[in-house]
Amino acid sequence: MGMTMTQKILAAHAGLPSVRAGDLIEAKLDLVLGNDVTTPVAVGVFEQAGFTSVFDREKIAIVLDHYTPCKDIKSAQLCKTARGFAQKHGITHLYDVGKAGIEHALLPELGLVAPGDCVIGADSHTCTYGALGAFSTGVGSTDMAAGMAAGENWFKVPPAIRVTLTGSLPAYVSGKDVILHLIGLIGVDGALYKSLEFTGPGVAALSMDDRFTIANMAIEAGGKNGIFPVDEKTIEYVTGRVDRPWTAYEADPDAVYESEVTIDLSALKPTVSLPHLPSNTRTIDEVKGMPIDQVVIGSCTNGRISDLRAAAELLRGRAVADGIRCIVIPATQSVYKQCVAEGLTDIFIDAGCVFSTPTCGPCLGGHMGCMAEGERAVATTNRNFVGRMGHTESEVILASPAVAAASAVKGALASPFDL
Repeated sequence: MGMTMTQKILAAHAGLPSVRAGDLIEAKLDLVLGNDVTTPVAVGVFEQAGFTSVFDREKIAIVLDHYTPCKDIKSAQLCKTARGFAQKHGITHLYDVGKAGIEHALLPELGLVAPGDCVIGADSHTCTYGALGAFSTGVGSTDMAAGMAAGENWFKVPPAIRVTLTGSLPAYVSGKDVILHLIGLIGVDGALYKSLEFTGPGVAALSMDDRFTIANMAIEAGGKNGIFPVDEKTIEYVTGRVDRPWTAYEADPDAVYESEVTIDLSALKPTVSLPHLPSNTRTIDEVKGMPIDQVVIGSCTNGRISDLRAAAELLRGRAVADGIRCIVIPATQSVYKQCVAEGLTDIFIDAGCVFSTPTCGPCLGGHMGCMAEGERAVATTNRNFVGRMGHTESEVILASPAVAAASAVKGALASPFDL
């Protein structure tokens, strides 16, 4: 019986000739990730269990991004705990304020994840790295602690859904629209503990940033992971970033999938998710005109340079509507510098936006854009649950950078074609 991409990676890391969906395995890890919220909890578990050393100081990454720059005393204490642990154990990959960025944009950018890797992270959007052809998944802080100590973790091998992509994306349609469309089709539990494996001729038409966005939100369909095949674009991306050997895995022709979904990229329209579930999707033409108070452009989903270029294209020479707050957050310091070098920063500021240092900030209602009762935001983030960005009676509409920028200009939910 053939294996999927995910199953091949897990088999290799478990030292097994093959695995099947439902198997319980123990797999070696290439990277263990934590942030300022989850690492302190993992540190407590690590020390309570009596562990005295980490398995490999080069294979642990701690990124301080959620509440940083620290918004209050509690967040400062969390960061202090994470820093102290990293210093005590000589962890190489500690990324603090000034050198950090949003973790799921930063690690691929730095070449810390490669095709064929097995990665866990104490953050649900660790599935982002599937864009590189890696198996990566979010875990709890207890699993992070065990991973840091042993360099291994238990997994139940997931079954898979094959998502076949055809065609290419029209103007103003991006990876965000693809994944929102898919979640709308299958629901927030449609891929529960399954691997979303993307394939088909349409993959070649997607940029790496599109793929990162799509893989990032696999968890919003309940997925254990999302994964793309390794092709020329993947190889071009990792060349010059990854300085170690890596392996590209391909699904077998007779791999078993629980179900299949086909998406014609050329038929997609700008798509949004209305409150309070990512699966509550509509095309922009169905819902434009809804009043809003705030726009957030950034996050681990859509804070890369192509995202900010798309937003700047629509904001150039225009102004954010009166009464609208527009917050733009580059995902990493490198993206920040590119924005400055390309003049995007001037475009955002001249349009009336706030241009922030890299941070997760408003995505989780942390800081830099929390909402009050009754307010509504259009955001390029990944979740729109009740209270996600502030008050439990505030609302979040998920959208692409193009839709978010157009909405900021129009002062209401809008299509980029309206400008």
